[in-house]
Amino acid sequence: MRKGILGVAAVSVAVLTSLTLTACGDDSKSSGGGGAKIGVILPDSKTSARWETADRKYLQQAFDSAGVKADIQNAQGDKTAFQTIADQMMTNGASVLLMTNLDSGTGKAVIQKAKAQGVTVIDYDRLTLGGGAQFYVSFDNVKVGSLLGEGVAKCLTDKNAAKPVVAYLNGGPTDNNATLLKTGYDGVLKPKFDAGQFVKGPDQAVPEWDNTQAGTIFEQMLTGTPNIGGVVAANDGLANAAIAVLEKQKLNGQVPVSGQDATVQGLQNVLKGDQCLTVYKAIKKEAEAAAELAIALTKGQQGQANGTVKDPEAKTDVPSVLLEPKPIYVQQVKDVVADGYVTKAELCTGEIAKLCADNGI
Repeated sequence: MRKGILGVAAVSVAVLTSLTLTACGDDSKSSGGGGAKIGVILPDSKTSARWETADRKYLQQAFDSAGVKADIQNAQGDKTAFQTIADQMMTNGASVLLMTNLDSGTGKAVIQKAKAQGVTVIDYDRLTLGGGAQFYVSFDNVKVGSLLGEGVAKCLTDKNAAKPVVAYLNGGPTDNNATLLKTGYDGVLKPKFDAGQFVKGPDQAVPEWDNTQAGTIFEQMLTGTPNIGGVVAANDGLANAAIAVLEKQKLNGQVPVSGQDATVQGLQNVLKGDQCLTVYKAIKKEAEAAAELAIALTKGQQGQANGTVKDPEAKTDVPSVLLEPKPIYVQQVKDVVADGYVTKAELCTGEIAKLCADNGI
């Protein structure tokens, strides 16, 4: 497999941020639960398939390759379970927690307890507002949002749409990533609304990124505003929920819809023409960067960041490792397969097989 198509983003910082945090070393060659110096808490498997199909796999591979013992668990959307898992990991000797919060309140409680016990915390993919994690590893989420907005604008322009109504189907209101995404796509589209090129349509957040609720919300949007011409959906799951509603009205393929995560479902929707684009975040690189940072910290080595992200609640700059996202239109779907993120076998099934062949996959 060739190397990933993405690299670490260039961030406008004058000097490479470098911190030294003291933690215990671990030379164990096994991986698993008790005794692991690195604890990883993933959020769920419902809102996006990525957490189990990609993040877990790539994190485990990175730890195994380094011969470091890690305990990876999934809270499955349960805030109480999230805190219980964190407590168990710290009790069992974890000196570094790598976590993707369910919300900032839950994440903050865990970080505060970790700090009291001398445990280092890395926010993975989502920043815990007001939490004070020592590091943050993610993609440039404002840039992801900009790509979502640019994608829908491009597809509407390609269709010669006249003053189309654009609806926003935003991510979870308690997730800072959803806020950053919206900052990105609103930054692209607001000038078009202000200039009268596009018309601002319904704008609603989807609690906890729940795809079922997204379908209900979008159905209500379309009932109230039947002339919706484009949809900025904040990820592939929300996009698919909107597409299912559009399909019932025989509008799928006519109304451009954005998404992100380059899930199999999202890529298939792009190939079918039902989804304008998805945004690919090379999660293997994100997981490898996070694992490398966590391993260094357990060994008392320096943790390095290539930039900072502002925590608007704590009003602090969090040392961050930020990676660059890539827009995937139908012509670029083959790049995601070539990068090894999804396989041809899982993507090119049934009616999609011919579309794969037609697009060089």
